[in-house]
Amino acid sequence: MMINNNHNPDVLNCLANLSSDEVFTSPKIANAMLDMLPQELFTNPNTTFLDPCTKSGVFLREIAKRLLVGLEPIIPDLQERINHIFTKQLYGIAITTLTSLLSRRSLYCSKTANGQYSIVDCFNNDTGNIKFGRINHTFINHRCKYCGVGDNVEIYTRDDSLENHAYQFIHTEKPEELFNMRFDVIIGNPPYQLNDGGAQASATPLYDKFVSQAKKLNPRYLTMIIPSRWFSGGKGLDDFRNEMLNDNRLRIIHDYITSADCFSGVEIKGGVCYFLWDRDNRGLCDIYTHKDATISHSQRTLLEPNNDTFIRYNQAISIVQKVSNFKENSFSSLVSSRKPFGFATNFTDFNKIGDSSYIKIYANKKVGYLDKNYIIPKNEDSIARYKLFIPKAIGSGNISEDMIKPILAYPNSVCTETYLMIGPFNNETECKNVMSYINTKFFHFLMGIKKVTQDATSKVYQFIPLQDFSKPWTDQELYTKYNLTQEEIDFIESMVRPGVGV
Repeated sequence: MMINNNHNPDVLNCLANLSSDEVFTSPKIANAMLDMLPQELFTNPNTTFLDPCTKSGVFLREIAKRLLVGLEPIIPDLQERINHIFTKQLYGIAITTLTSLLSRRSLYCSKTANGQYSIVDCFNNDTGNIKFGRINHTFINHRCKYCGVGDNVEIYTRDDSLENHAYQFIHTEKPEELFNMRFDVIIGNPPYQLNDGGAQASATPLYDKFVSQAKKLNPRYLTMIIPSRWFSGGKGLDDFRNEMLNDNRLRIIHDYITSADCFSGVEIKGGVCYFLWDRDNRGLCDIYTHKDATISHSQRTLLEPNNDTFIRYNQAISIVQKVSNFKENSFSSLVSSRKPFGFATNFTDFNKIGDSSYIKIYANKKVGYLDKNYIIPKNEDSIARYKLFIPKAIGSGNISEDMIKPILAYPNSVCTETYLMIGPFNNETECKNVMSYINTKFFHFLMGIKKVTQDATSKVYQFIPLQDFSKPWTDQELYTKYNLTQEEIDFIESMVRPGVGV
Protein backbone atom coordinates (compact mmCIF):
# COMPACT_ATOMS: atom_id res chain seq x y z
CA MET A 1 0.00 0.00 0.00
CA MET A 2 1.30 3.40 -0.98
CA ILE A 3 1.49 5.96 1.85
CA ASN A 4 1.23 9.60 0.92
CA ASN A 5 3.72 11.28 3.23
CA ASN A 6 2.75 14.67 1.81
CA HIS A 7 -0.86 14.44 3.00
CA ASN A 8 -1.47 17.14 5.59
CA PRO A 9 -5.13 17.05 6.69
CA ASP A 10 -6.87 20.22 7.79
CA VAL A 11 -7.35 19.89 11.55
CA LEU A 12 -10.66 21.76 11.31
CA ASN A 13 -12.03 18.87 9.25
CA CYS A 14 -11.19 16.49 12.09
CA LEU A 15 -12.84 18.12 15.11
CA ALA A 16 -15.54 16.25 16.99
CA ASN A 17 -18.66 18.30 17.59
CA LEU A 18 -19.38 19.64 21.06
CA SER A 19 -23.02 18.52 20.76
CA SER A 20 -25.82 18.55 18.19
CA ASP A 21 -26.50 22.13 19.29
CA GLU A 22 -22.92 23.43 19.08
CA VAL A 23 -21.67 22.04 15.80
CA PHE A 24 -18.29 22.80 14.22
CA THR A 25 -18.43 24.02 10.63
CA SER A 26 -16.18 22.36 8.09
CA PRO A 27 -13.90 24.48 5.87
CA LYS A 28 -15.90 23.24 2.87
CA ILE A 29 -19.19 24.64 4.17
CA ALA A 30 -17.52 27.82 5.41
CA ASN A 31 -16.20 28.44 1.92
CA ALA A 32 -19.55 27.66 0.33
CA MET A 33 -21.04 30.40 2.49
CA LEU A 34 -18.23 32.81 1.60
CA ASP A 35 -18.80 32.05 -2.09
CA MET A 36 -22.24 33.67 -1.81
CA LEU A 37 -20.65 37.04 -1.01
CA PRO A 38 -19.44 39.50 -3.67
CA GLN A 39 -15.82 38.47 -4.11
CA GLU A 40 -14.61 42.06 -4.43
CA LEU A 41 -15.04 42.26 -0.66
CA PHE A 42 -11.80 40.28 -0.40
CA THR A 43 -9.84 42.80 -2.46
CA ASN A 44 -10.81 45.79 -0.31
CA PRO A 45 -8.50 46.62 2.63
CA ASN A 46 -11.37 48.37 4.40
CA THR A 47 -13.85 45.45 4.45
CA THR A 48 -14.57 44.29 8.00
CA PHE A 49 -15.81 40.85 9.07
CA LEU A 50 -17.35 39.61 12.33
CA ASP A 51 -18.06 36.08 13.53
CA PRO A 52 -20.21 36.68 16.65
CA CYS A 53 -20.25 33.02 17.70
CA THR A 54 -16.86 31.65 16.75
CA LYS A 55 -16.04 28.09 17.78
CA SER A 56 -13.14 26.78 15.71
CA GLY A 57 -12.30 30.07 13.99
CA VAL A 58 -12.91 28.48 10.59
CA PHE A 59 -14.85 31.39 9.10
CA LEU A 60 -12.24 33.97 10.04
CA ARG A 61 -9.42 31.71 8.92
CA GLU A 62 -10.95 31.11 5.49
CA ILE A 63 -11.68 34.84 5.11
CA ALA A 64 -8.03 35.54 5.97
CA LYS A 65 -6.89 33.20 3.20
CA ARG A 66 -8.97 35.10 0.66
CA LEU A 67 -7.82 38.49 1.90
CA LEU A 68 -4.17 37.45 1.80
CA VAL A 69 -4.54 36.77 -1.92
CA GLY A 70 -6.91 39.64 -2.70
CA LEU A 71 -4.86 42.35 -0.99
CA GLU A 72 -1.45 41.33 -2.33
CA PRO A 73 -1.50 43.97 -5.12
CA ILE A 74 -2.35 46.67 -2.57
CA ILE A 75 -0.11 45.53 0.32
CA PRO A 76 2.73 43.55 -1.29
CA ASP A 77 4.73 42.94 1.89
CA LEU A 78 3.44 39.71 3.45
CA GLN A 79 3.99 40.61 7.11
CA GLU A 80 2.48 44.04 6.64
CA ARG A 81 -0.50 42.44 4.88
CA ILE A 82 -0.93 39.89 7.66
CA ASN A 83 -0.81 42.59 10.34
CA HIS A 84 -3.35 44.73 8.51
CA ILE A 85 -5.83 41.88 7.87
CA PHE A 86 -5.72 40.39 11.35
CA THR A 87 -5.82 43.65 13.27
CA LYS A 88 -8.07 45.81 11.05
CA GLN A 89 -10.45 43.43 9.25
CA LEU A 90 -11.16 40.24 11.23
CA TYR A 91 -13.11 40.11 14.51
CA GLY A 92 -14.76 37.37 16.52
CA ILE A 93 -16.70 36.69 19.71
CA ALA A 94 -16.11 33.22 21.14
CA ILE A 95 -18.92 31.25 22.78
CA THR A 96 -16.77 29.60 25.49
CA THR A 97 -13.30 29.83 26.98
CA LEU A 98 -12.30 26.70 25.06
CA THR A 99 -13.48 28.02 21.69
CA SER A 100 -11.74 31.35 22.28
CA LEU A 101 -8.43 29.50 22.59
CA LEU A 102 -9.23 27.27 19.63
CA SER A 103 -10.25 30.23 17.44
CA ARG A 104 -7.07 32.16 18.25
CA ARG A 105 -5.03 29.05 17.48
CA SER A 106 -6.76 28.69 14.11
CA LEU A 107 -6.45 32.36 13.24
CA TYR A 108 -3.17 33.51 14.75
CA CYS A 109 -1.45 30.09 14.92
CA SER A 110 -1.15 30.71 18.66
CA LYS A 111 -3.62 30.51 21.52
CA THR A 112 -2.43 33.98 22.52
CA ALA A 113 -2.54 36.70 19.89
CA ASN A 114 0.76 38.24 21.04
CA GLY A 115 2.50 34.95 21.77
CA GLN A 116 5.90 33.84 20.54
CA TYR A 117 4.43 31.82 17.68
CA SER A 118 1.68 34.24 16.61
CA ILE A 119 1.87 35.16 12.93
CA VAL A 120 0.77 38.68 13.88
CA ASP A 121 3.59 40.73 15.39
CA CYS A 122 1.72 43.90 16.41
CA PHE A 123 -0.91 42.82 18.94
CA ASN A 124 -0.26 44.22 22.42
CA ASN A 125 -2.64 41.82 24.20
CA ASP A 126 -3.19 38.07 24.31
CA THR A 127 -6.79 38.07 23.01
CA GLY A 128 -6.28 39.98 19.77
CA ASN A 129 -9.60 40.55 18.03
CA ILE A 130 -11.21 37.38 19.46
CA LYS A 131 -13.28 38.49 22.43
CA PHE A 132 -14.61 36.30 25.19
CA GLY A 133 -16.25 37.63 28.30
CA ARG A 134 -18.00 35.44 30.83
CA ILE A 135 -21.28 37.10 31.73
CA ASN A 136 -24.38 35.93 33.57
CA HIS A 137 -27.97 35.45 32.53
CA THR A 138 -30.34 38.19 33.64
CA PHE A 139 -33.35 36.41 35.12
CA ILE A 140 -36.70 38.17 35.43
CA ASN A 141 -39.57 35.99 36.66
CA HIS A 142 -37.40 32.90 36.14
CA ARG A 143 -36.61 33.76 32.50
CA CYS A 144 -33.46 35.31 31.09
CA LYS A 145 -34.59 38.55 29.49
CA TYR A 146 -32.05 38.13 26.69
CA CYS A 147 -32.11 34.48 25.61
CA GLY A 148 -35.37 33.30 27.20
CA VAL A 149 -33.93 30.28 29.00
CA GLY A 150 -35.57 29.66 32.35
CA ASP A 151 -37.88 27.63 34.57
CA ASN A 152 -34.97 25.97 36.37
CA VAL A 153 -32.72 28.98 37.07
CA GLU A 154 -30.20 26.88 38.99
CA ILE A 155 -29.13 25.08 35.81
CA TYR A 156 -27.56 28.27 34.45
CA THR A 157 -26.49 29.90 37.71
CA ARG A 158 -23.07 28.32 37.99
CA ASP A 159 -19.67 28.70 39.57
CA ASP A 160 -17.23 30.80 37.54
CA SER A 161 -15.26 27.68 36.68
CA LEU A 162 -18.21 26.30 34.67
CA GLU A 163 -19.74 27.47 31.39
CA ASN A 164 -23.16 29.05 31.86
CA HIS A 165 -23.92 29.53 28.15
CA ALA A 166 -24.82 33.22 28.50
CA TYR A 167 -23.48 34.06 25.06
CA GLN A 168 -21.99 37.54 24.98
CA PHE A 169 -23.33 38.64 21.60
CA ILE A 170 -27.00 38.12 22.45
CA HIS A 171 -26.85 39.08 26.13
CA THR A 172 -26.70 42.79 25.53
CA GLU A 173 -29.07 45.44 24.25
CA LYS A 174 -26.20 47.29 22.58
CA PRO A 175 -24.17 44.81 20.50
CA GLU A 176 -22.56 47.74 18.66
CA GLU A 177 -20.62 48.54 21.84
CA LEU A 178 -18.80 45.20 21.83
CA PHE A 179 -16.29 46.49 19.28
CA ASN A 180 -17.50 50.06 18.75
CA MET A 181 -17.34 49.74 14.98
CA ARG A 182 -19.44 48.81 11.98
CA PHE A 183 -19.09 45.56 10.04
CA ASP A 184 -19.55 44.90 6.36
CA VAL A 185 -20.05 41.15 6.81
CA ILE A 186 -21.37 39.14 9.76
CA ILE A 187 -20.97 35.40 9.37
CA GLY A 188 -21.26 32.43 11.69
CA ASN A 189 -22.76 29.20 12.95
CA PRO A 190 -24.54 30.09 16.21
CA PRO A 191 -25.50 27.76 19.07
CA TYR A 192 -28.89 26.33 18.17
CA GLN A 193 -30.71 25.91 21.49
CA LEU A 194 -30.49 25.59 25.26
CA ASN A 195 -32.32 23.14 27.46
CA ASP A 196 -34.68 25.49 29.29
CA GLY A 197 -35.31 23.30 32.32
CA GLY A 198 -38.90 22.65 31.28
CA ALA A 199 -40.73 19.36 31.01
CA GLN A 200 -39.52 16.56 28.73
CA ALA A 201 -36.16 18.19 28.03
CA SER A 202 -37.75 21.11 26.20
CA ALA A 203 -35.34 23.63 24.71
CA THR A 204 -35.29 27.32 23.91
CA PRO A 205 -34.06 28.23 20.39
CA LEU A 206 -31.06 30.57 20.30
CA TYR A 207 -30.11 30.83 16.64
CA ASP A 208 -32.95 33.24 15.88
CA LYS A 209 -31.61 35.61 18.52
CA PHE A 210 -28.15 35.62 16.91
CA VAL A 211 -29.68 36.43 13.51
CA SER A 212 -31.85 39.21 14.91
CA GLN A 213 -28.98 40.67 16.94
CA ALA A 214 -26.74 40.64 13.87
CA LYS A 215 -29.33 42.60 11.92
CA LYS A 216 -29.28 45.25 14.64
CA LEU A 217 -25.68 45.96 13.65
CA ASN A 218 -26.92 46.69 10.11
CA PRO A 219 -24.11 44.94 8.19
CA ARG A 220 -24.01 45.04 4.43
CA TYR A 221 -24.18 41.24 4.34
CA LEU A 222 -25.28 38.60 6.84
CA THR A 223 -24.83 34.88 6.38
CA MET A 224 -25.40 32.18 9.00
CA ILE A 225 -26.01 28.45 9.06
CA ILE A 226 -28.98 27.48 11.23
CA PRO A 227 -31.59 24.69 11.61
CA SER A 228 -34.25 24.69 8.89
CA ARG A 229 -37.08 24.13 11.35
CA TRP A 230 -37.80 27.87 11.39
CA PHE A 231 -39.38 27.47 7.93
CA SER A 232 -42.64 26.28 9.44
CA GLY A 233 -42.20 25.24 13.08
CA GLY A 234 -40.08 25.62 16.17
CA LYS A 235 -40.84 26.74 19.68
CA GLY A 236 -41.31 30.51 19.97
CA LEU A 237 -40.21 31.18 16.38
CA ASP A 238 -43.42 32.68 14.96
CA ASP A 239 -42.19 36.29 15.05
CA PHE A 240 -38.77 35.33 13.69
CA ARG A 241 -40.33 33.30 10.87
CA ASN A 242 -42.71 36.10 9.95
CA GLU A 243 -39.91 38.67 9.90
CA MET A 244 -37.55 36.48 7.83
CA LEU A 245 -40.10 35.31 5.27
CA ASN A 246 -41.34 38.83 4.64
CA ASP A 247 -37.83 40.26 4.24
CA ASN A 248 -36.96 40.50 0.54
CA ARG A 249 -33.32 41.18 1.41
CA LEU A 250 -32.98 37.44 2.00
CA ARG A 251 -31.48 36.64 -1.40
CA ILE A 252 -30.05 33.10 -1.20
CA ILE A 253 -31.00 30.01 0.83
CA HIS A 254 -29.19 26.68 0.65
CA ASP A 255 -31.43 24.15 2.37
CA TYR A 256 -30.12 20.70 3.35
CA ILE A 257 -33.01 18.29 3.95
CA THR A 258 -30.69 15.92 5.83
CA SER A 259 -28.28 17.65 8.20
CA ALA A 260 -25.66 14.91 7.78
CA ASP A 261 -25.18 16.06 4.18
CA CYS A 262 -23.87 19.32 5.63
CA PHE A 263 -22.54 18.27 9.04
CA SER A 264 -21.12 14.78 8.83
CA GLY A 265 -22.44 12.46 11.52
CA VAL A 266 -24.78 15.02 13.06
CA GLU A 267 -28.57 14.70 13.15
CA ILE A 268 -30.44 17.98 13.38
CA LYS A 269 -34.10 17.20 12.93
CA GLY A 270 -35.58 19.04 9.97
CA GLY A 271 -32.21 19.69 8.36
CA VAL A 272 -30.12 22.85 8.22
CA CYS A 273 -29.78 25.84 5.93
CA TYR A 274 -27.45 28.74 5.31
CA PHE A 275 -28.56 32.03 3.82
CA LEU A 276 -27.36 35.35 2.46
CA TRP A 277 -29.06 38.56 3.60
CA ASP A 278 -28.12 41.58 1.47
CA ARG A 279 -28.96 44.89 3.13
CA ASP A 280 -28.87 47.04 -0.01
CA ASN A 281 -30.46 44.72 -2.56
CA ARG A 282 -34.02 43.46 -2.56
CA GLY A 283 -35.70 40.92 -4.78
CA LEU A 284 -36.53 37.27 -5.29
CA CYS A 285 -34.65 34.59 -3.40
CA ASP A 286 -32.51 31.88 -5.00
CA ILE A 287 -33.58 28.65 -3.30
CA TYR A 288 -31.21 25.67 -3.51
CA THR A 289 -32.66 22.48 -2.04
CA HIS A 290 -30.06 19.78 -1.32
CA LYS A 291 -31.49 16.27 -1.06
CA ASP A 292 -29.18 13.29 -1.22
CA ALA A 293 -26.94 13.96 -4.22
CA THR A 294 -29.32 16.28 -6.07
CA ILE A 295 -29.78 20.03 -5.92
CA SER A 296 -32.98 21.77 -6.99
CA HIS A 297 -32.85 25.50 -7.78
CA SER A 298 -35.61 28.06 -8.12
CA GLN A 299 -35.78 31.85 -7.92
CA ARG A 300 -38.98 32.81 -6.14
CA THR A 301 -40.64 34.63 -3.28
CA LEU A 302 -40.36 33.05 0.16
CA LEU A 303 -44.12 33.06 0.73
CA GLU A 304 -46.78 31.80 -1.61
CA PRO A 305 -50.13 33.68 -1.65
CA ASN A 306 -52.27 33.10 1.45
CA ASN A 307 -49.51 31.11 3.12
CA ASP A 308 -47.53 31.84 6.27
CA THR A 309 -44.80 29.21 5.99
CA PHE A 310 -41.97 28.50 3.58
CA ILE A 311 -42.34 25.63 1.10
CA ARG A 312 -38.83 24.20 0.97
CA TYR A 313 -39.30 21.94 -2.08
CA ASN A 314 -39.28 23.92 -5.32
CA GLN A 315 -41.12 21.16 -7.19
CA ALA A 316 -43.95 21.27 -4.64
CA ILE A 317 -45.04 24.82 -5.46
CA SER A 318 -47.18 23.90 -8.49
CA ILE A 319 -48.80 21.00 -6.60
CA VAL A 320 -49.77 23.20 -3.64
CA GLN A 321 -51.14 25.83 -6.03
CA LYS A 322 -53.31 23.29 -7.85
CA VAL A 323 -54.73 21.94 -4.60
CA SER A 324 -55.35 25.40 -3.16
CA ASN A 325 -57.23 26.45 -6.31
CA PHE A 326 -60.03 24.09 -5.23
CA LYS A 327 -60.56 26.29 -2.16
CA GLU A 328 -61.50 23.30 0.02
CA ASN A 329 -61.43 23.34 3.79
CA SER A 330 -58.28 22.05 5.43
CA PHE A 331 -57.93 18.61 6.98
CA SER A 332 -56.40 20.40 9.96
CA SER A 333 -59.95 21.32 11.03
CA LEU A 334 -60.42 17.65 11.99
CA VAL A 335 -57.23 17.48 14.05
CA SER A 336 -57.47 18.34 17.74
CA SER A 337 -55.20 20.58 19.74
CA ARG A 338 -52.73 19.02 22.18
CA LYS A 339 -54.18 17.15 25.17
CA PRO A 340 -57.43 16.34 23.34
CA PHE A 341 -59.02 14.94 26.51
CA GLY A 342 -57.02 16.95 29.03
CA PHE A 343 -54.60 14.17 30.04
CA ALA A 344 -50.86 14.90 30.10
CA THR A 345 -48.35 12.49 28.56
CA ASN A 346 -47.24 11.25 31.99
CA PHE A 347 -50.80 10.42 33.13
CA THR A 348 -50.83 6.87 34.54
CA ASP A 349 -53.77 6.89 36.93
CA PHE A 350 -55.62 4.09 35.12
CA ASN A 351 -56.21 0.37 35.46
CA LYS A 352 -54.25 -2.13 33.42
CA ILE A 353 -57.26 -4.41 33.04
CA GLY A 354 -60.83 -3.56 32.13
CA ASP A 355 -63.88 -4.55 30.11
CA SER A 356 -66.51 -2.86 27.94
CA SER A 357 -67.94 -1.00 30.92
CA TYR A 358 -64.68 0.96 31.29
CA ILE A 359 -63.36 3.87 29.25
CA LYS A 360 -60.34 2.74 27.25
CA ILE A 361 -57.38 5.14 27.37
CA TYR A 362 -54.48 5.16 24.90
CA ALA A 363 -51.38 6.39 26.74
CA ASN A 364 -47.64 6.54 26.06
CA LYS A 365 -46.93 3.04 24.68
CA LYS A 366 -49.68 1.68 26.93
CA VAL A 367 -53.39 0.99 26.91
CA GLY A 368 -55.37 1.29 30.12
CA TYR A 369 -58.88 1.63 31.49
CA LEU A 370 -60.75 4.32 33.42
CA ASP A 371 -63.86 3.82 35.48
CA LYS A 372 -66.95 4.86 33.51
CA ASN A 373 -67.66 7.57 36.09
CA TYR A 374 -64.18 9.07 35.78
CA ILE A 375 -64.43 12.79 35.01
CA ILE A 376 -62.86 13.48 31.59
CA PRO A 377 -61.43 17.04 31.56
CA LYS A 378 -62.08 17.84 27.86
CA ASN A 379 -64.09 16.77 24.81
CA GLU A 380 -66.50 14.64 26.80
CA ASP A 381 -68.90 14.59 23.83
CA SER A 382 -66.28 12.74 21.73
CA ILE A 383 -65.89 9.82 24.12
CA ALA A 384 -68.88 7.89 22.81
CA ARG A 385 -68.07 8.45 19.12
CA TYR A 386 -65.67 6.93 16.59
CA LYS A 387 -62.35 8.73 16.06
CA LEU A 388 -58.74 8.25 15.10
CA PHE A 389 -55.72 8.79 17.34
CA ILE A 390 -52.40 9.82 15.79
CA PRO A 391 -49.06 10.43 17.54
CA LYS A 392 -48.28 14.06 18.36
CA ALA A 393 -44.63 13.38 17.54
CA ILE A 394 -43.77 11.44 14.40
CA GLY A 395 -40.36 10.63 12.92
CA SER A 396 -37.77 13.36 12.50
CA GLY A 397 -39.19 15.82 9.99
CA ASN A 398 -38.00 13.88 6.94
CA ILE A 399 -40.79 13.73 4.36
CA SER A 400 -39.31 10.57 2.86
CA GLU A 401 -39.45 8.63 6.11
CA ASP A 402 -42.15 10.00 8.44
CA MET A 403 -45.34 7.97 8.30
CA ILE A 404 -48.57 8.23 10.24
CA LYS A 405 -50.10 5.06 11.62
CA PRO A 406 -53.54 6.06 12.95
CA ILE A 407 -55.35 4.09 15.62
CA LEU A 408 -59.03 3.44 15.02
CA ALA A 409 -60.57 4.32 18.39
CA TYR A 410 -64.02 2.90 18.99
CA PRO A 411 -66.67 4.55 21.16
CA ASN A 412 -65.88 4.69 24.87
CA SER A 413 -62.24 5.66 24.37
CA VAL A 414 -59.90 8.59 25.09
CA CYS A 415 -56.16 9.30 24.87
CA THR A 416 -53.38 11.19 26.63
CA GLU A 417 -51.25 14.01 25.22
CA THR A 418 -49.13 11.41 23.42
CA TYR A 419 -51.80 11.48 20.73
CA LEU A 420 -54.00 13.92 18.86
CA MET A 421 -57.56 13.11 17.88
CA ILE A 422 -58.90 13.17 14.34
CA GLY A 423 -62.67 13.45 14.28
CA PRO A 424 -64.98 12.46 15.85
CA PHE A 425 -66.97 10.57 13.20
CA ASN A 426 -70.38 9.00 12.96
CA ASN A 427 -69.45 5.42 12.21
CA GLU A 428 -66.64 2.95 11.64
CA THR A 429 -66.90 3.13 7.84
CA GLU A 430 -66.25 6.86 7.84
CA CYS A 431 -63.22 6.31 10.07
CA LYS A 432 -61.82 3.70 7.74
CA ASN A 433 -62.35 5.98 4.73
CA VAL A 434 -60.34 8.67 6.51
CA MET A 435 -57.65 6.10 7.19
CA SER A 436 -57.52 5.24 3.48
CA TYR A 437 -56.89 8.93 2.77
CA ILE A 438 -54.18 9.18 5.42
CA ASN A 439 -52.50 6.14 3.88
CA THR A 440 -52.00 7.85 0.50
CA LYS A 441 -48.72 9.32 -0.70
CA PHE A 442 -50.66 12.46 -1.62
CA PHE A 443 -51.62 12.97 2.04
CA HIS A 444 -48.13 12.28 3.40
CA PHE A 445 -46.52 14.53 0.82
CA LEU A 446 -48.70 17.53 1.69
CA MET A 447 -48.14 16.88 5.39
CA GLY A 448 -44.38 16.67 4.89
CA ILE A 449 -44.23 20.11 3.30
CA LYS A 450 -45.03 21.70 6.66
CA LYS A 451 -43.61 19.07 8.99
CA VAL A 452 -39.90 19.85 9.49
CA THR A 453 -39.48 18.44 13.02
CA GLN A 454 -40.91 15.58 15.07
CA ASP A 455 -43.92 17.66 16.07
CA ALA A 456 -47.08 16.84 14.16
CA THR A 457 -49.58 19.34 15.53
CA SER A 458 -52.69 20.35 13.62
CA LYS A 459 -50.67 23.00 11.74
CA VAL A 460 -48.76 20.40 9.71
CA TYR A 461 -52.04 19.32 8.08
CA GLN A 462 -52.83 22.80 6.75
CA PHE A 463 -52.09 22.05 3.08
CA ILE A 464 -54.12 18.81 3.08
CA PRO A 465 -57.67 19.34 1.75
CA LEU A 466 -60.74 17.74 3.25
CA GLN A 467 -62.44 15.05 1.17
CA ASP A 468 -65.81 13.36 1.01
CA PHE A 469 -65.34 10.54 3.50
CA SER A 470 -68.44 8.63 2.51
CA LYS A 471 -66.00 6.77 0.25
CA PRO A 472 -62.38 5.56 0.47
CA TRP A 473 -59.58 7.30 -1.45
CA THR A 474 -56.60 6.20 -3.54
CA ASP A 475 -53.64 8.14 -4.85
CA GLN A 476 -54.77 7.72 -8.45
CA GLU A 477 -58.17 9.27 -7.65
CA LEU A 478 -56.47 12.21 -5.94
CA TYR A 479 -53.94 12.74 -8.73
CA THR A 480 -56.80 12.83 -11.23
CA LYS A 481 -58.98 15.10 -9.11
CA TYR A 482 -56.27 17.75 -8.79
CA ASN A 483 -55.09 17.47 -12.42
CA LEU A 484 -51.52 16.63 -11.51
CA THR A 485 -49.04 16.13 -14.34
CA GLN A 486 -46.95 13.00 -14.61
CA GLU A 487 -43.92 15.02 -13.53
CA GLU A 488 -45.74 16.17 -10.40
CA ILE A 489 -46.95 12.64 -9.67
CA ASP A 490 -43.43 11.27 -10.10
CA PHE A 491 -42.11 13.86 -7.66
CA ILE A 492 -44.65 12.88 -5.01
CA GLU A 493 -43.93 9.19 -5.55
CA SER A 494 -40.19 9.81 -5.26
CA MET A 495 -40.53 11.78 -2.04
CA VAL A 496 -42.68 9.43 0.02
CA ARG A 497 -41.16 6.14 1.12
CA PRO A 498 -42.32 2.83 -0.40
CA GLY A 499 -45.18 1.17 1.44
CA VAL A 500 -47.34 4.26 1.82
CA GLY A 501 -50.42 4.19 -0.34
CA VAL A 502 -50.05 0.49 -1.21
